[in-house]
Amino acid sequence: MDISVSVARLPGPGETILGGQAVIAPGGKGANQAVAAARLGADTAMAGCVGEDEFGGPILLALAAEGIAREGVRRVPGVATGLALITVDAAGENMITVAPGANGECGPAEADAALGGPPGLLVISAEIPSAAIAAALAGAARRGVPTLLNLAPVPADAEAAVELAAGADWLVVNESEAAALLGHPVAGLAGAAEAATALRDLLTVAAGPGAREAGQAAAGRGYAVVTAGSHGAALAGPDGTDQVPGFAVASVDAVGAGDAFVAALAVGLAAGAAPADALRAACAAGATATTRRGTQTALPRPADVRAATGVAGPWPAGA
Repeated sequence: MDISVSVARLPGPGETILGGQAVIAPGGKGANQAVAAARLGADTAMAGCVGEDEFGGPILLALAAEGIAREGVRRVPGVATGLALITVDAAGENMITVAPGANGECGPAEADAALGGPPGLLVISAEIPSAAIAAALAGAARRGVPTLLNLAPVPADAEAAVELAAGADWLVVNESEAAALLGHPVAGLAGAAEAATALRDLLTVAAGPGAREAGQAAAGRGYAVVTAGSHGAALAGPDGTDQVPGFAVASVDAVGAGDAFVAALAVGLAAGAAPADALRAACAAGATATTRRGTQTALPRPADVRAATGVAGPWPAGA
């Protein structure tokens, strides 16, 4: 559950800032990405954990309202639902602190639940234990299901994080997350492009020969994507590199933009779009999400993306 407050500027260390009225609404990276994918026309199912508290029920209702299959979401007694504490300034920049709560209970059961439906594309974010991520990636590899890992946040052990990400077909990170994995700053679209190439090289080495048999992405076949906020995004893959500059929109709140990007990229790929086309659609969806306040409330539908950026997108028929 997100608890968001708008402020004139973000506070510094030890500083108290008075903000506007707090807004409490369903959130979480996984749920945000599921909602965004459903709004873009994908048949979407969610697996994860919430608590048996005052927030767990409303979150499940919110998923159902979007047409998302939620049989894979388990309510855990005695544990609080995950919380995100969000501060957003006048320019739309944000600071987010997450209390994982029930997310920390995700494990093999949720990994199996995520793979229980028809083959499609499995999207995973990193607000759950690394063991659950590894189990889901290995299960997907055994079943031949392509995977997209949004490694956000990056686990504290960067080397272990790279080994974990090597099990995914697609890795998506932002500038700060790429910097944590690579050990040096990453800034702007040019920096994102260099980082995407460097990450793909790391992942290829980490995957090694015979990776698919071991439950990992095939060595040399994976993609690395680095987003650079309003500057756009870059990818590196087996067919080379690509960059998409950011779209000029009237941004008011960047919270959820990354989740809209991930979902749009996944939906485009699942619909059979070429990587470059899926990347452009993802940048357009991410930019569109910044034009409205809130997180799930701001996640766009195809008509919203077309209106804000002119991009039709490789969405499923009828979306």
